[in-house]
Amino acid sequence: MDIEALRRDTPGCANRVHLNHAGAGLLSRRTLAAVTGHLELEAAIGGYEAAWQQAEQVQAGYANLARLLGGRADEVALFDSSTRAWNAAFYALSFRPGDRILTGRAEYGSNVLAYLQVARRTGAEVLVVPDDASGQLDTAALAGLIDERTRLVGVTHVPTSGGLVNPAAEIGRITRAAGVPFLLDATQSVGQFPVDVAEIGCDMLTGTGRKFLRGPRGTGFLWVRTGALEYLDPCVAEIQSADWDGKRGFSWKPGAQRFESWEKSHSNVLGLNAAVEQALELGLDRIGERASALGARLREGLRALPGVSVHDLGPEPCAIVTCKVAGTAAEDVAAALRRQHINVTTTVPEHTQFDTEHRGVHPLVRLSPHYVNTEAELDLAVRAVAELASAAS
Repeated sequence: MDIEALRRDTPGCANRVHLNHAGAGLLSRRTLAAVTGHLELEAAIGGYEAAWQQAEQVQAGYANLARLLGGRADEVALFDSSTRAWNAAFYALSFRPGDRILTGRAEYGSNVLAYLQVARRTGAEVLVVPDDASGQLDTAALAGLIDERTRLVGVTHVPTSGGLVNPAAEIGRITRAAGVPFLLDATQSVGQFPVDVAEIGCDMLTGTGRKFLRGPRGTGFLWVRTGALEYLDPCVAEIQSADWDGKRGFSWKPGAQRFESWEKSHSNVLGLNAAVEQALELGLDRIGERASALGARLREGLRALPGVSVHDLGPEPCAIVTCKVAGTAAEDVAAALRRQHINVTTTVPEHTQFDTEHRGVHPLVRLSPHYVNTEAELDLAVRAVAELASAAS
């Protein structure tokens, strides 16, 4: 990849050292032009009319997302966030007293709250699969917990709280053998490294455009394996998702379209498509290799600093790096770095409840580089953290 050319095509690179791609990635000029160009078209000729004119490009967005994920266009539904997409899949399942939902310690906070709500409503149980020695979900323990009561295995691929990468393909192998639905939250993994639904073997996958795909905020997507439609009953029926039969009934739209709502931001959809096209052109293998190398360099640099501890789990952490500076609150560290135009954020205990219960390390400073960052930027961030740690000692 021509990193300097990619940085010139990314306006934010001139203003900040952006190490918050796990929050929201920096838009390229190409993506920005897709969003603003469509807004200008809407202003010039009307919203409906602009949508009709760009209908072919909007449909291309489904095909490109399918290519990115290794699925088919009719298996993709678009949403305004990954949480909306995840909810559409999860709440399409039915639960009864005694049913079990198996999940991991790294599960995202909103997903956990949904599990707890359904358990309260239906009498289902939520079981947290323990970690193995490396800190990733223990697949042997998962296999031992699955039985005839298991209604769902829901796992976050990469948590919001660190560099862990859960063994999604091995989880998929176990769930396929057991005939149990597998819902994968890939919000932090799609765009960071290759994610292939066929290889993983999940039944449903959700993601967002705004993070490592570098798309606009307000974009999310759901992939649903065609066979899973047999046991999924969407919780919302409306004119986009269902067809009226002319009497007092309806039928669901074919494929994943049955989970969508009619209204959407066409400018955001086109911006997402531009970001996905760029990721496909660059190649997810190359993106993943560079992101992983940058994460490793940053993690190594922080780990070597006196007074700084690194808290990422798993045998091969990804490009999300979390740390703590002894004697200084995570928010204060993040604020000090932002004053130096280094964009970072912090983990939130309530966003990974089961991990918080188990480790008790949150909040942490979270730094998340991506392929548009340079090694010099990472070294600058490490020096800035070193100065903060020295001042606190």
